[in-house]
Amino acid sequence: MSKVFIIAEAGVNHNGSINIAKKLIDTACEAGADAVKFQTFKAENVVSISAEKAEYQKKTTNNNEEQYGMIKKLELDRDKHLELLDYCRYKNIIFLSSPFDRESIRLLNELKLEIFKIPSGEITNLPYLRKIGKLKKKVILSTGMSNLGEIEAALKILRENGTKDITVLHCNTEYPTPMKDVNLKAMLTIKEAFKVEVGYSDHSSGVEVPIAAVAMGAKVIEKHFTLDKKMLGPDHKASLEFYELKEVVKAIRNIEKALGNGIKEPSESEFPNIEIARKSIVAKCNIRKGETFSENNLTVKRPGNGISPMRWDEMIGEIARRDYREDELIEI
Repeated sequence: MSKVFIIAEAGVNHNGSINIAKKLIDTACEAGADAVKFQTFKAENVVSISAEKAEYQKKTTNNNEEQYGMIKKLELDRDKHLELLDYCRYKNIIFLSSPFDRESIRLLNELKLEIFKIPSGEITNLPYLRKIGKLKKKVILSTGMSNLGEIEAALKILRENGTKDITVLHCNTEYPTPMKDVNLKAMLTIKEAFKVEVGYSDHSSGVEVPIAAVAMGAKVIEKHFTLDKKMLGPDHKASLEFYELKEVVKAIRNIEKALGNGIKEPSESEFPNIEIARKSIVAKCNIRKGETFSENNLTVKRPGNGISPMRWDEMIGEIARRDYREDELIEI
């Protein structure tokens, strides 16, 4: 199977600081992620001045500001994008960012990003989807808050405009996502309905859900992380810290190995155990040459390097060609 693509979602957990952003890149690298992802937006293009914050944002940010004020402080300008892109190249990790408006799509395209990650909130944004579709890049589409009809419509727009390589991520946008609302089986529904590669963008607390998603066939995993969950900002509390992110990456790589190739046969490590764990037909008691083998003088015991017990019926009624001591392997 192909390697699972692990995206460490830094998002806006840099709090507007280029130094914190670089530390997040360092953390993603050390944890073993394939990519680190930020968010690209102009506040004035994304939210109106009076737009309210989500409930989880109200709990984790300054309640005296509206959504516009909150995200305005979290913008990364072109120069910061270039600096982070160069730093990712230096650290040998893929730089990704989700654009939240058409101006941001243009910026990321000018920076020659090969993968465009569409956030859940844009799945019903036709002009946005059309603009990304025309780029004909690899697309990873998050589907939080959506139903199958909305996913189908988004895929149709992307494909009609030239994009063919699309991976669809099941997602729930509540931070953190209650376990009862994770609904991992929906990922398989998406895969079956649209015949696409699927993955999971996780906002649940802890590490177990993305690991389970990989076991169910996810090809892409996205998980928020932070330097410190106690930092002020909308997403820190629902993010993983370094040791948790590292644990997720390690577990995913182990699950990849454990999934194997699907062929049911003895593994290389099992071969030495076959003779030890399986059994053979042996003499139940001393048997004289010329006696007839029967259930009274034959039994089944370890080791498994003699005649298989699957040939039991074949052996019953045969004549002993030599003397046997109790527990001795029977020969033909």
